[in-house]
Amino acid sequence: MFGFTHGCLTMYRWDELNAFFKKSGAEIIFGLNALTGRSIKSDGSAVGAWNYTNAESFISYTVKKNYSIYGWELGNELCGSGVGTRVAAAQYASDTISLYNIVKKIYSSSETKPLVIAPGGFFSENWFKEFVHKTGNSVDAITHHIYNLGPGVDSHLIEKILNPSYLDGEAKTFNNLQSILKSSATPAVAWVGESGGAYNSGRNLVTNAFVFSFWYLDQLGMASSYDTKTYCRQSLIGGNYGLLDTTTFVPNPDYYSALLWHRLMGRNVLSTSFSGTKKIRAYTHCAKQSEGITLLLINLDNSTTVEINVTFNNTSGLDHKYTHKTKVIRLLEGSTSEITREEYHLTAKDGDLHSQIMLLNGKILTVNSSGDIPSLEPLLVNSSKPIIVAPLSIAFVQMPYVLPACS
Repeated sequence: MFGFTHGCLTMYRWDELNAFFKKSGAEIIFGLNALTGRSIKSDGSAVGAWNYTNAESFISYTVKKNYSIYGWELGNELCGSGVGTRVAAAQYASDTISLYNIVKKIYSSSETKPLVIAPGGFFSENWFKEFVHKTGNSVDAITHHIYNLGPGVDSHLIEKILNPSYLDGEAKTFNNLQSILKSSATPAVAWVGESGGAYNSGRNLVTNAFVFSFWYLDQLGMASSYDTKTYCRQSLIGGNYGLLDTTTFVPNPDYYSALLWHRLMGRNVLSTSFSGTKKIRAYTHCAKQSEGITLLLINLDNSTTVEINVTFNNTSGLDHKYTHKTKVIRLLEGSTSEITREEYHLTAKDGDLHSQIMLLNGKILTVNSSGDIPSLEPLLVNSSKPIIVAPLSIAFVQMPYVLPACS
């Protein structure tokens, strides 16, 4: 399909790749060809059972070589109406059960078993509902893809990224998938298996520039708030949406956004309400590496500086209120008079949203001559002072207050 020639992954190349994986410490999920053995009908559907002979042989080889695989995923964008072709939910469920049985058999003597992951495509409510129901306990993660900004050639991408109503539109997908999982007996959890925002390789100086961190971090926050367990970014290297520059391999802005998220945002998500302008996006997690909480604050407004005053209440959640450019977050009991917080403010070089250079607390983030990532040093601020979030900027704020949900 799509004019691609026949390709083959040789075992020599697989050996080389695994040497790289081991050196990098990466967790590997391998996508298996789910079209093998099927025939494509005139209506665009792919019919027949999956021929798993080659996949079974490949998995066996991988186990014999003692290569570490985090998960095996079946297929790519074949659910719902599909991309290029499609497979019916009932057939896909049957094929996923076949993969589960293969993995169970081949890894029978292994201490750990990789995850079985599917379907890896765009969310279609009825298709996913049938698939989840019919796979039962044979799938560990339900993956869906997100390219909600449309094609990369769209000249209005930045308008969409800075439009809070447009960003809110993806919440329906997260919510509907969670409803399906919660109403079924499946133990599977929701993953975003692939997301690059704008399909067909994104757009140069947009999806690889500072402005894209507004979309990316908002996606991470929103996905987490709907109990999404894993979010896979398209891509590390490749297209115009890579975390690394395709020519120099130096980090693009989203690399640093992802790194700060990884270091600061823990797995426990706190319910965060906000009343006021939608130009402020706010998400809160328990802190990852220390006691307390981490706030992610995204200011989509191009002219308003937001002052955030922190007070406390007797509830277990976070209540965000906004009045005259002042946002009040009410937290648990405690005193701010002698407590400092850590702030990480992200801005674009010279205020240019198209810039591929990101500043952390006013300092350019760049690798040194050896290619080492710079240290990401916070500002230490007395917690009695308001948090200042500049126009078109992002702030991570780590606050050393222990909530029951984080203890």
